[in-house]
Amino acid sequence: MTNNFGDKLGEGGFGTVYKGKLRSGLFVAVKILGKSSSTGQEFINEVATSGRIHHVNVVELLGFCFEGSKRALIYEFMPNGSLEKYIFCKEGTEEEIASLSWIKMYDISCKVASGIDYLHRGCDMQILHFDIKPHNILLDKNFNPIISDFGLAKSYATDDSIVTLTAARGTMGYMAPEMFYKNIGGISYKADVYSFGMLLMEMAGRRKNSNPFVDHVSQVHFPSWVYNQFSEGKELEMEDVTQEERKLVKKMIIVALWCIQMKPSDRPPMNKVIEMLEGPVEHLVMPPKPFLYTKEDPAEIKSSSTQSFLKSLQTEE
Repeated sequence: MTNNFGDKLGEGGFGTVYKGKLRSGLFVAVKILGKSSSTGQEFINEVATSGRIHHVNVVELLGFCFEGSKRALIYEFMPNGSLEKYIFCKEGTEEEIASLSWIKMYDISCKVASGIDYLHRGCDMQILHFDIKPHNILLDKNFNPIISDFGLAKSYATDDSIVTLTAARGTMGYMAPEMFYKNIGGISYKADVYSFGMLLMEMAGRRKNSNPFVDHVSQVHFPSWVYNQFSEGKELEMEDVTQEERKLVKKMIIVALWCIQMKPSDRPPMNKVIEMLEGPVEHLVMPPKPFLYTKEDPAEIKSSSTQSFLKSLQTEE
């Protein structure tokens, strides 16, 4: 199927991905999991979770192999790779690629939100991904986004509002603060909302947010900087953009700032995130400044004055 593993697509902590081709002619991505003990659980997670999923913006598991110590997962091949390389373009290098338009980036953000909302509310079980990030958003030949990599995912009964985890899971920079600060709220689907917010901010800024939990003053944290810009009534400096594109970017940033609120209860659910993304930017209000710095004591953070806006979002689903 993989022509003796001749075309390697990528490699990570989970194992290696190769390009393959089925007898039907369909190109596939074959993920060969490594031999570490943790990948056994990740393999089970992916097979069990992916079997429940049927959504245009969520990866479909075509098959798997479990033979002795060999574990492989087979997915449809996504020719345009991951969203990561389109957000963090390296100009003037061999890796330089054509950047996506602002309209296409906005379209991708809406479809990713739709996929996450499906995981939270559209299955017979609620599926929490726990690793939403640019690297795990794949793009098909038409640049439609596909949420992938369910190795860290967990399934719960749909009426479970708070979930139990034995250890924090996810990727630094995208992990919700309640993974570290237990006193700000329980772990729930709002952890994925936070990760989506960080993803959305990077899509709008076309740059890494940088980690707020570092001591390097010179390392500007983009969400903090852009919040200050908007609060002062300033516009982002953007070259060669239309007024409509500027509005789309502003909308993405304001929605992202709502998603990355410190307290889980202050973040909107994904179906409301979709409403905010698809609605007029004029209807959005700026949220309070998200908690960004470890210098602040999470225990001292009061319930923000966001309830009036959040209540306006609490229409019946």
